[in-house]
Amino acid sequence: MESLYPNQSLFLSYTEFVLLGFPGISWARHLLGITFLTLYAVILTCNGLIIYLIFFEKTLHSPMYYLIALLFAINIAGTSVVMPKAIVDLFYLNPISLSVCLIQMFFIYFLTNLESNILLLMSLDRYVAICRPLRYHNIMTKSLLACMIIIVFILSFVSVSPVVIFTSMVPFCRSNIILDFACENMALLSLACGDISKPQTGGLIGRTITTCLNVGVLLISYSNILYTAMKTVSGKSRHKALNTVATHLIVAMLAYLCAMASSILSRTESSFSVDVKNLFSAIYLIIPATLNPFIYGLRVTEIRGSLAKHWRKMYTSNSH
Repeated sequence: MESLYPNQSLFLSYTEFVLLGFPGISWARHLLGITFLTLYAVILTCNGLIIYLIFFEKTLHSPMYYLIALLFAINIAGTSVVMPKAIVDLFYLNPISLSVCLIQMFFIYFLTNLESNILLLMSLDRYVAICRPLRYHNIMTKSLLACMIIIVFILSFVSVSPVVIFTSMVPFCRSNIILDFACENMALLSLACGDISKPQTGGLIGRTITTCLNVGVLLISYSNILYTAMKTVSGKSRHKALNTVATHLIVAMLAYLCAMASSILSRTESSFSVDVKNLFSAIYLIIPATLNPFIYGLRVTEIRGSLAKHWRKMYTSNSH
């Protein structure tokens, strides 16, 4: 490690840490930095474009599209918490204070939890739209939608805060080099010299309960949606319903599978290299935010139509 990072004055304080990130491929740090920068630009551009379309295209002013816009805003916020710091560190290592590291950890898990809850709200919205179509506009009012969003914000805050609070109480004396590109719970706790059972157990229990409940409700909702769509809806309406359900399921499963893979690998012993674990952390934090706009843009007819309309307007104005 000394040969790669000879400036050991960087590592003096146990209240400051260095996010080393991918230590086994230090020769490719600049290449990784360019890759991360490119992905971040794609995330900002594509997610921002869909949000713009939803809020300025009146035909998309409905609960489902508001939830999609919120999901994409969370994608932007979640990657913005991690990516700028990771990109800078891949070009030039900079220390991060413990307080900033804990703040980053809080927002990583808060926004991940919030994304999971928004996906759950999207499944409930589609359940009402397809299984109770005549009452949809009476049930899914703007006030109810606002209340549900406020509730999931509060639930996400309450479920994440104890883990960060317990982690902040642990003394760190083993090292202040974090072998990760973000301040994730297990990466930081691996440097602790006190009792880490509370934050470890709290984090595992919180993630397990949240994931199981959300996946359970999501599968029940979509099972009922599929049953109703196959039984009562026909023709183009059935195709549209099934296409919407498939799109939501693809996005939800992508988010859950990436999160589960990262969580499992972060708790395994040295059977996997640090770089492999960091790769799965990057996939879990970055890939859903990168792919979601393309999935919705390609599969949801209204968004695809709005995109085509937007480009036609731009082409017409430029040609004139």
